[in-house]
Amino acid sequence: MIAPGTPPADGSGPVPADGSAADGSAAPPTGPPTGPPTGPPTGPPVGSPVGSPVGSPVGSPVGSPVGPQVGPQVGSPAASPGASPAKSPVASPATPTQVLDALVAAGATVAVAESLTGGLLTAALTEPAGASNAVRGGVVVYATDLKATLAGVPVPLLDAEGPVSPDVAGALAAGARDRLGATYGLGVTGVAGPDSQGGRPVGTVYVGLAGPGGGTVRSLTLSGDRDAVRAAAVDAALAELLSAVRARSAELPA
Repeated sequence: MIAPGTPPADGSGPVPADGSAADGSAAPPTGPPTGPPTGPPTGPPVGSPVGSPVGSPVGSPVGSPVGPQVGPQVGSPAASPGASPAKSPVASPATPTQVLDALVAAGATVAVAESLTGGLLTAALTEPAGASNAVRGGVVVYATDLKATLAGVPVPLLDAEGPVSPDVAGALAAGARDRLGATYGLGVTGVAGPDSQGGRPVGTVYVGLAGPGGGTVRSLTLSGDRDAVRAAAVDAALAELLSAVRARSAELPA
């Protein structure tokens, strides 16, 4: 702030104390006007916008979509292609003891004709004490001709489809049931590896079941080495048998 009477820096005369200009003219008023304006304004007020306010958007805000979105938003789930739904488990896991108890409770018996499992299924069924109350026996028909001579699989079927097929598994189950005189028959055939057989890849397994209510065949694709495939085939056969026995018992009158 410049004190009254102090000469300006440009060398002009001192600023009078009464606020008048150095040339003797009156200084502009420092307060509001005391009356109305003497005439209409000759132009827009200084500083008023001529057009759009400074900084206002001319079009859409920066970053907003210019038009409607054509595709899905980034990060939104894409539509799933028409893939087949995942298969549910074949059946609940079953232990040999559970299978034996169910057979005994139903007054039923079982017989086995097995190929790739090489006797493992019959061994599992006879593991619990008292297995003789429900297990009639089993045949290992590893060679193709024995599937016909011992288990009763029709020769024309073997010639047409080979030893590994759903129909052969069903015929093995029916033959075991008929020839060994059991309520239920199980038939197991497949490819344990390490090489494929007859165009069937390793892990292809068919489990046949024959019983009072008819026959079924379960097709499986198992993974792992030879031992893993054989063990999984046994587990699948036990589960199929337990499921069938329980379903049959539920249908019978109490």
